[in-house]
Amino acid sequence: MSTLHIEHPITDYPTWKAAFDRFAPARSEAGVTSHRIRRPEDDERFIVVDLEFDDVEAAHRFHDFLRDTVWSDPGRAPALAGTPVARVLVDLP
Repeated sequence: MSTLHIEHPITDYPTWKAAFDRFAPARSEAGVTSHRIRRPEDDERFIVVDLEFDDVEAAHRFHDFLRDTVWSDPGRAPALAGTPVARVLVDLP
């Protein structure tokens, strides 16, 4: 199992969430098995997202898709403020 861990500032949550929801089919097709959205308790304009995958390669492919197709196009990421930081994490034994 692996996690694509993403952190980035946003302009507002409702706009960001609507854009996130529009990509539900893409997440499903890419192999996302679950997701979790969080924010720091003291910062409403910052998002942390964990996307779970069965394998590392799928997580890397989806990260590439986000970087090249979603985050690079303000129309697809309307509430994105700044550059996302993303890492693929793996479970340790």
